[in-house]
Amino acid sequence: MPQSRTLLLLAGDGIGPEVTRQVRRVVDWMNRARGAGFDVVEELVGGAAIDRHGVPLTDETMAIAHQVDAVLLGAVGGPRWDDIEFARRPEAGLLRLRKELGLFANLRPAKVFSPLIDTSPLKPDVVEGLDLLIVRELTGGVYFGEPRGITELPDGGRRGVNTQVYTSHEIRRVAETAFDIARRRGRRVCSVEKANVMESGRLWREEVTALAAESHTDIELSHMYADNCAMQLVRNPRQFDVILTDNLFGDLLSDEASMLTGSLGMLPSASLGPADPATGRRPAMYEPVHGSAPDIAGRDMANPIATLLSFAMMLRFSFDLGAEADMIEAAVEKVLSGGIRTQDIMTDGMARVSTSVMGDSILRALERMPG
Repeated sequence: MPQSRTLLLLAGDGIGPEVTRQVRRVVDWMNRARGAGFDVVEELVGGAAIDRHGVPLTDETMAIAHQVDAVLLGAVGGPRWDDIEFARRPEAGLLRLRKELGLFANLRPAKVFSPLIDTSPLKPDVVEGLDLLIVRELTGGVYFGEPRGITELPDGGRRGVNTQVYTSHEIRRVAETAFDIARRRGRRVCSVEKANVMESGRLWREEVTALAAESHTDIELSHMYADNCAMQLVRNPRQFDVILTDNLFGDLLSDEASMLTGSLGMLPSASLGPADPATGRRPAMYEPVHGSAPDIAGRDMANPIATLLSFAMMLRFSFDLGAEADMIEAAVEKVLSGGIRTQDIMTDGMARVSTSVMGDSILRALERMPG
């Protein structure tokens, strides 16, 4: 393996330090057992950075984030910082990372591990074998469009305005990402919008269709209205491979898809920036979908699997180490098949374990794997 892969580890707040500690153990094992050559830098973000430095993300940590190959974040926030002004709250550190790294494509997989089928709210025959990925545009659309705001009206009422706006460039760059990822999976992309009632949706459909015809004819492209997609995720989620959609619909659909798996503690995510034309390197940040869970922080109860699977996504998308990513996912599957559970995925007859024991179990599974 090539050497010198740099990783910035930002544990953050709440259960963040507990779950990222298990990732650090896996990284150390990969360096020792497989010569992976990871160079890890650990820094503060969120409330932890506020407590130490007075800001949720220091300029020095931001500079490191620009220099490394990838960033892994645990979680930020908690009630102890709720009264701080928004610009200095823990979440502002996360938003700064996304903005300054230019992370425009959010990847949210929804995969059901066979030992956990019964934890899904849907029937087993609906979710068995589910493995889809939502690619969400992250920096445009209605959350960022102008004009926006609340204004007073002459009649004493008020008007709230948000603008849904996309350019060809914004649509094409996230579509390019979706097509490239689909090429590593089932080679199918379903592009989701509301082209029937929104001009931005019509532009989205036209640009995605044109891009597919120009340079991605090996990918099967389909289109679906967002409301129908929401229904199909519940009715027949296995029909999807990669779902490509905008910021607003991606926000809604990815949360819906996450519940198909039964637990937020199982769900990783990735956010990718633009690729460097010369090197192909792209800024990237990986994080579990769950929050900081302050109610169980420090109690060694949190499920570390989402964070470990986020690291597996990093191996796959930032370092082209697909075999190693497969190893981590297989180790998780093996441990779950053995009846090992953290409290969030606990069912009758299983063995409830702590965060650290789940980490122990996954490491043992990795050590027993061939190759």
